[in-house]
Amino acid sequence: VYKRQYQRRVHGVFLRATKPSTYFKRFQVKYRRRREGKTDYKARRVLVQQDKNKFNTPKYRLVVRITNKDVICQVVYAKIVGDIVICAAYAHELKEKYGVPVGLTNYAACYATGLLVARRLLHKLGLADKYEGVAQPDGAEYHVEPSGTRRPFKAVLDTGLARTTTGARPFGCLKGAVDGGLNIPHAPKRFPGFKNGELKTEEHRKRIMGLHVAAYQKILKEEDEDRYQSLFSKYIAAGINPADIEAMWQKCHAAIRKDPTHKTKKKAAKTDAKPKSYKIPPIPTKVRLHIRRQRKEAFKRKAEEADE
Repeated sequence: VYKRQYQRRVHGVFLRATKPSTYFKRFQVKYRRRREGKTDYKARRVLVQQDKNKFNTPKYRLVVRITNKDVICQVVYAKIVGDIVICAAYAHELKEKYGVPVGLTNYAACYATGLLVARRLLHKLGLADKYEGVAQPDGAEYHVEPSGTRRPFKAVLDTGLARTTTGARPFGCLKGAVDGGLNIPHAPKRFPGFKNGELKTEEHRKRIMGLHVAAYQKILKEEDEDRYQSLFSKYIAAGINPADIEAMWQKCHAAIRKDPTHKTKKKAAKTDAKPKSYKIPPIPTKVRLHIRRQRKEAFKRKAEEADE
């Protein structure tokens, strides 16, 4: 049996240790999404495991993922075959339907996306009128209370691999979903404005309404016009001034509450026109024989010219 050898120092003496080849053959690779650095399975196990006395009752998660250009909020539960998404909302929908053309990845956009997924889910389950949440966001701590026979929809926050620091944007999605009427267990200590054991609601409200962006716009416009033109070029192109940002988000929240449903785009009707074909059509027999005769005649002419 082939063996690998190495030296190990014990009490100042080098000892030779050997390991059989079976030791190296039994290496087990980690899960694919762990190898890709996409899933923390230790955290996922805690989020997915359900109590045994609840049997097959799904354990719902509010999954929040933030990319460079979009915010994704999904309500998900796990099955053996994989995760099942029952409702989803994206920040790019704010641009398409709710009148927010710019700033689709900041804290205010995260709040609006969380609000959208909450209202959309409750509308789907018939709980939208029963649990309305907070109509006018004030940044204060809020927990939905059960009302009547149907309890509020409960989920737990899933932030993935994102850093859960104080003021992080995933907590904006959490706050939006809670204000939208979902029951998500949380504490306010990670919201912007939490300091010395107390949440400053006014500071949190400024983030929800995008006023921190407006304040930075004003400072940059006064101190460095060129940098302002560079960083806020899309705001300028859309005609959005610092004074318009709060009103823009207020209108967005009102529009979400009025109609949170997602409408699928209708596909274009199929026409009778034949699809384009890339297959080379066959050459007819008469044409093929004509081409062959021309080639023969050309070959004969070249041969005669060479003899002369």
